Amino acid sequence: MAKRIKINYRKRYPEASDVVIEVLEKSDRKMEYQQYDLKVERCHIDSLNRTVTYIPSREDSYERLLGENRQFEADQQSVEDEAVNAMLIEIMLYCLKLLTPQEQELITELFFVGKSEHQLSRETGVLQQTIHARKVKILSKLKKLMKI
Repeated sequence: MAKRIKINYRKRYPEASDVVIEVLEKSDRKMEYQQYDLKVERCHIDSLNRTVTYIPSREDSYERLLGENRQFEADQQSVEDEAVNAMLIEIMLYCLKLLTPQEQELITELFFVGKSEHQLSRETGVLQQTIHARKVKILSKLKKLMKI
């Protein structure tokens, strides 16, 4: 535990007013609170019950958490993942252009417009099972084209 040194501002600055001395002392206390009180864990000893209660610090350091091997969830996707996704999107768009116009239309309606197979079935008059079978066949074709 670091020893806290209290500065005697009245002695150091004899010409300063009481208001200035009070502000200096308050700012020292705020600094002490931020540098010491928030960061130090404490323990409370109850001599009647013979128990010791550990009170963790209110502020924790990133270095200490890393030392405990704590894992942190990434808020954003990594640069590498973004680059891979961008490349996959490019490849997928290229492969979509290799499909027939009818296949492109079906994929566009289902995946880009967001229609369900049932909606598409009602609009086109083609059975939903037929649309599903075509979709599976097209997705298989895309997978082969993308070599995934």
